[in-house]
Amino acid sequence: MIEARELRKEYGGFVAVEGSTFSVDSGEVFGVIGPNGAGKTTTLKMLAGLLDPTSGSAEVAGYDVAETRMRHHLGFLPEESPLYEEMTPISYLSFFADLYDVDGDVAERRIHDTLDDLQLEHRHRQLGDMSKGMKRKVAIARSLINDPEVLIYDEPASGLDPLTTNYIIEFTERLAEEGKTIIFSAHNLFHVESICDRVVIMNEGQIVARGDLDQLQREYGETTYHVYTTVELADSVRENGRYRSVVQSMDAVEEIRASAAEAGGEVIDIRTEESSLEEVFLNVAESGTGGSRYVEGEEPQ
Repeated sequence: MIEARELRKEYGGFVAVEGSTFSVDSGEVFGVIGPNGAGKTTTLKMLAGLLDPTSGSAEVAGYDVAETRMRHHLGFLPEESPLYEEMTPISYLSFFADLYDVDGDVAERRIHDTLDDLQLEHRHRQLGDMSKGMKRKVAIARSLINDPEVLIYDEPASGLDPLTTNYIIEFTERLAEEGKTIIFSAHNLFHVESICDRVVIMNEGQIVARGDLDQLQREYGETTYHVYTTVELADSVRENGRYRSVVQSMDAVEEIRASAAEAGGEVIDIRTEESSLEEVFLNVAESGTGGSRYVEGEEPQ
């Protein structure tokens, strides 16, 4: 559904994106994350046909991103999305429906159905008088007005209150369940972790890691074992009448089991904790770019 091949974007002597190659399958939610200045937004704008790559190529829904027809199959939500503030949500969305040549009756039904799904009231209030959360819902509705197969969402919940943020994330999940192919970028890695099937991590313009969340955790994360015993051991901490030791391997767990038995006690619980996507991201970012790396078991895409 989306193919990017060696995308490169250079501004003068500055390389913003270098050698970005990946694919996104139909119906997949694909995360693009990285620190500020990593090249995420530049990559998304090239995929949306808003920036011409210096070299390389990309296709969306079978169309080269330079083709005008491609945009009829794409819904793009940029991080900053100014609206025509003198318009109402209805007039604004009707205007964009006309631009996409959506039939009038279809457009009216789609507009109201989408605004119902987004729980947006005050549809005849001027956009300039609406809250940021309401405006963001209208921008999302605009991205859906042409019923695209592919959506590119750059920070869809940026700057919103927690309640509105959670609603927009849940709405994005529903779009994925309906079969939309989504590229999703956000600084809140909890949201990325909860919604994305696969992720690429960018740093200094390059993709430095990629894979599904389990693969990234195995490659860059850490697994720790929290072992609870009935007796105190070296380096253990007392918690709720028992003692907790933290180790990094099953061999160490067995050593704790033996030590507890020697002290007249036993292991009563073992809990495994794995790195979150945020911890994986920090590990990757701190290790530097090191060129494009691929998770074991996944072919470069």
